[in-house]
Amino acid sequence: MRRPDQQTTTRPTKDPAPGTGPGADATGDTAPDGAGERGRPAGPGLTGGPSGIGPAGDLTTEAVLAPYLRGQAADFLRSLRLHHEHSAPAESGGHDAAAATRALRRAARRISGSLHTFRAALDPHWADQLRAELAWLSGILAREHAYANRLTRLVEALHQLSGPALPAARGARAAGESAASDAQGRAALGVGAARAGALLERRLTLARTRSHSAALQALGSSRFHAVADAVALLASDVPLAPGTTGRTSEALLEPAERAEQRLLTAVAALPPEDTGPYNEAQDAAWHQARLLLRLHRYAHEVVLGAADPALATPGHALDLHRDAVEAAAAAAAAARTPRIAPATAYALGVLHADQRHEVEAARTVFRETWPYATALTVS
Repeated sequence: MRRPDQQTTTRPTKDPAPGTGPGADATGDTAPDGAGERGRPAGPGLTGGPSGIGPAGDLTTEAVLAPYLRGQAADFLRSLRLHHEHSAPAESGGHDAAAATRALRRAARRISGSLHTFRAALDPHWADQLRAELAWLSGILAREHAYANRLTRLVEALHQLSGPALPAARGARAAGESAASDAQGRAALGVGAARAGALLERRLTLARTRSHSAALQALGSSRFHAVADAVALLASDVPLAPGTTGRTSEALLEPAERAEQRLLTAVAALPPEDTGPYNEAQDAAWHQARLLLRLHRYAHEVVLGAADPALATPGHALDLHRDAVEAAAAAAAAARTPRIAPATAYALGVLHADQRHEVEAARTVFRETWPYATALTVS
């Protein structure tokens, strides 16, 4: 992982299987002059960082990983308590409950991601079981928030697309004709925009309500109580794997480096910008890069005490990419509603195209802000 003062000229290689391939036993040190140690790319190192974490010799599971997991478990339990105290539904103004739910998901994601990356340092059966249950919980809690955001995004986009027509430009006749054409297009869109918005609101509000009910049901289930009990135990006791006591690079640095290399390889494999017309089949690769970036961020937090600030903007771009992809899919699904008016279908088609443009814009922002510039071309 990159230290704050480290250069970001990295060319990734194909990610080997865990524990195999060049650099599997590397400590994460960066070779000078851009040359990777033992054939590995010269990249971000993991030999030091903020928050009191020093050289690799201090990176023991007892000193770093266990306190991190206990801290996230404590955040999980604290958020759960706040959620119980402010359990009003979001539609009734339960903003505190919504904030508590977001904090609960945040802690669950970090615990789950750390269990995945540092599985070898932990009791593997326990880690796999808890990780699966936390993924279930996080997914259940995320749906209501996702539907609410999707509706807001689509309604606002419809308003912008079908807003007041632009006034005719003064001066050149060509400019006036262009403005008039634009006004006609917006007028045609406006005919179906109101109905399209109402249709989207019905569909997404229903989905949000169902997700809210599912979340409440999940939080009251015996399955959730078992998860909460497991996290409560984690807050006081982290089950480490036998033989990991005192180990450094084998237990923490190598898994974190592998998480980073998987991210760099995934970014290098992303389709280039000049691949022609938009292809929805490419979305999966971008979603995978987003998930790997999240795992890398969490590993960076464990080993160096904080997330890498250089990845904040590209990470946000990938979040916007995901939101735009899902919004476009929602518009397309609404357009397939039986017996809707042609004007409504037209408005939804324009909205779908608009969100696909947002997808491409997010990809452009990611490419422009990705700190490892050379990682965008497969070597």
